Amino acid sequence: MQKVILLAIAAFLNAADLSQVIESPDATAILKKDALSAPKVAMMIEGCISNEPAVIARGKYLFHNLNGKDAKDPAPEGLVKILPDGKEKQYGNCVACHNIEGAKGYGNIGPDLSNYKSIFMDSGVRKSDFVYQKIADPRVDNPKTHMTINLTNGLFSEREVCDLTSYIVSKK
Repeated sequence: MQKVILLAIAAFLNAADLSQVIESPDATAILKKDALSAPKVAMMIEGCISNEPAVIARGKYLFHNLNGKDAKDPAPEGLVKILPDGKEKQYGNCVACHNIEGAKGYGNIGPDLSNYKSIFMDSGVRKSDFVYQKIADPRVDNPKTHMTINLTNGLFSEREVCDLTSYIVSKK
């Protein structure tokens, strides 16, 4: 009995002209909308790096949370979870790929940023503007990166990139 039903359905589908009910959008507009802009060198704004507790708190929140309305903790002052148009603001969730002091459930796709200050900053190997650029648009020196392009694509504002950079280069 089941075999007869399946044969009848197959015969119907083969005989039916379904071309009118199958959606076939023009992908050109979708591809143009979703295309990444060219890599962009980002210049840190004056006063970008700070040790102020409020700045570090915002950077820490950006690093450890996906945010939006489902974020576990309230956003620190100066960050919003819901944009004026009612959409969720998705911040970093850097911890999905990177480890850093105090991270829970961290990933290992990106470099481990634990002790970044003592290993890279205090030794003079790296400067804050390097970290800023990596967060803003890492494609500038690594065109094949899988890291999120934050500033160039408008995911983060300059201030948010500064907050995150300040957190990463700070003493934890």
